[in-house]
Amino acid sequence: MTHRVVQVMLSGGLRARPASMFVSVATRFSSQLLLESGNKKINAKSIMGVLALGASEGDEMHIYASGEDEEKAVQALADFLTGESAPAN
Repeated sequence: MTHRVVQVMLSGGLRARPASMFVSVATRFSSQLLLESGNKKINAKSIMGVLALGASEGDEMHIYASGEDEEKAVQALADFLTGESAPAN
């Protein structure tokens, strides 16, 4: 299992469009992916789960991955949340 903690750097956080884009990135990987904020842990491939987190800019997020491409998946999701690979809103 791979785990990384990142700070959300997306302007406006993980709202509708960014959440949809985040899930699109997550679904490219075969690993099981979980996203945690506060006391909520959700399936990172679920748009409803990601929206339910209500993550705002500056929030700390934990990314967990388990599977054959876990390291690549965590890197891609971390890059997205930190704005390193996220398209402009």
